[in-house]
Amino acid sequence: MPSPAPIPAASSDAPSVLVIRPESSRSLGLVADLWAFRDLLWSLADRDLRLRYRQTVLGVAWVVLQPVLGALIFTFVFGVVAGLESDGAPYFLFTFASLAGWGLFAGILSRASGSLVQNSPLIAKVWFPRAVLPASTVPAALLDFAVALIVLVGLMLWQGIAPTPTMLLMPLWVLGIVTLALGLGLVGAALMVSYRDVQHILPVATQLLLYASPVAYAVANVPARYRSLYYLNPLAPLLEGLRASLLGTPMPPANTIAWAAVVSLGAFVLGAFVFRRLERRFADVI
Repeated sequence: MPSPAPIPAASSDAPSVLVIRPESSRSLGLVADLWAFRDLLWSLADRDLRLRYRQTVLGVAWVVLQPVLGALIFTFVFGVVAGLESDGAPYFLFTFASLAGWGLFAGILSRASGSLVQNSPLIAKVWFPRAVLPASTVPAALLDFAVALIVLVGLMLWQGIAPTPTMLLMPLWVLGIVTLALGLGLVGAALMVSYRDVQHILPVATQLLLYASPVAYAVANVPARYRSLYYLNPLAPLLEGLRASLLGTPMPPANTIAWAAVVSLGAFVLGAFVFRRLERRFADVI
């Protein structure tokens, strides 16, 4: 009876084990992730732009129609019916500039919050820094804002209002709005993966915030005794400053600008922290 063959000892020709470790940039935080995967970010942003207006009759014209129609309604309701002040600027241009800034904020917040759920098949199959998805909504929102800004400048020139040197400050207000919206969007995106109620709460909260912000009216219309409380909303000085840069209306107080900058930066830091804390669970929960 033949004896059993000996078990061969492990040789140096055995297949090696590949251990995948995160790159060093992963330890640098969310911003480093976005920079390292910037090509993917731009690809996703380009995809969203192409899909948004596909099979639409008016196409990119929707970018202009939304603030135009909104400005017309706000001008009639708040300027004609209510008779509110507009800081000396034509009411239509006043509300159009406000809606351009508000559209930038609301567009980033809503699209970033739903970006993970909308791309759940991609998250479940492929690894990449998940923060790329919320951040990829920013270029499209900035492009919409740029188109609205071009229309606004054309309307200003048509009405004989020349741009002033304060327009050079506009990028600072835009940066504050984008930072605040993206920070809140990161929190919304991280929470929406586990709690789908967020997608129902967010539109209602955004609508309420619209009327609690100086979009259809100037801060000067707020009673003086409530103005300090009103300025706790960081969008108030940001939108007021954006309008001042474009139309030459009064600038917000310096202390409210500092408050808005601190809150916007804090919202982004908080959003990055919450997002990175919950990121490992996304593929399992979504």
